[in-house]
Amino acid sequence: MFRLKRAAAAGAAVILLAGSLTACGSSGETAGTGKTSGGESTQTTAKAAVTTAKAPETQAESADKVDIVDVNSGERPFALSVNNTPVAVKVQTGLNRAFLIYELPTEGRTSRLLALFKNVDDDLTVGTIRSARHYFLDYCFESDAIFVHYGWSHYAEDAVHETGIDDINGLTDSPFWRDNPENLGNDHTAYTSIAQDKACAAEKGFAPDADNASDTILLNYDPGDIDLSDRGDVMSADLVSVPYGADHGTVFTYDSEKGEYDRIVNGEPNTDYYTGEQFTAKNIIVEKVTHEMTDDNYYWNIGDIGSGEGYFITGGKAVPITWSKESQRAKTHYYYADGTQITVSDGRTYIEVQPDDMETTIS
Repeated sequence: MFRLKRAAAAGAAVILLAGSLTACGSSGETAGTGKTSGGESTQTTAKAAVTTAKAPETQAESADKVDIVDVNSGERPFALSVNNTPVAVKVQTGLNRAFLIYELPTEGRTSRLLALFKNVDDDLTVGTIRSARHYFLDYCFESDAIFVHYGWSHYAEDAVHETGIDDINGLTDSPFWRDNPENLGNDHTAYTSIAQDKACAAEKGFAPDADNASDTILLNYDPGDIDLSDRGDVMSADLVSVPYGADHGTVFTYDSEKGEYDRIVNGEPNTDYYTGEQFTAKNIIVEKVTHEMTDDNYYWNIGDIGSGEGYFITGGKAVPITWSKESQRAKTHYYYADGTQITVSDGRTYIEVQPDDMETTIS
């Protein structure tokens, strides 16, 4: 039976003032009001948190440094379930500070983002935050990430309890607030900040560091740019279209001057609501997966454990690849046609986990 716990459920929402860095207890704020307990508008607070964010610190200057993420740091990432519902795409914020973003298929032929943030030390606002699906955990485990979400499907609730994953949930934890400048439904109004997530994780006793730095990094990075043009199976990739349904899809267009792809969602440029910044990707990995309905005939299971096909796209070029993942907690590995693992360019990567009955178009 369908029993998704929604963020709007009476008495379930636990919301915290955006600027506060305190703990995981209830703040006493009324869900969906757009006001803090002191009467200050959370819209103003959220804007301030975003516009004053500093650039992430990078590693010391050297010939082999990687800027997008500190590969030598053992700090565990935070994996945030970010709203990608068509009506709420326009209020997304903070995504250009993530080093790795998965786009994951969800029921109804839509998608949700799982954005990973590591070594972010300022009070970065990210949103809007949505509920968990059980297979999101498979991608959190790949980087030993702390999972941040607002609510869950009953399958995800079971998976969280069964696996014991470190998670922060808006139904019970407090580093969340609501802001609704576009008069959207309540499901589309929850925000969080990385600084507050860190404070909450510390109070809950989650280990801040992994056993090994490599446990927190999924991909192999080249400090420069990967050139795919010499590969025999290469194709031009100035435009990449990744549909998730008849009315929902992502397009990436290559900007040769920037050496990055601009992200377009449902025909509109995908930009940060508070800063106006275009969301971009240096690398795109398309991972084709099977899917089937769950027992309640509502949610999806996806075939992300096993192997399959896809594409690796960077620098205006694309090549076919394969992928494999041995178990829920294992990393997904991506391979060129010759069997060697791919190395990505130094930059933000979007992994588009796409149902295999939808066609990726590359031109």
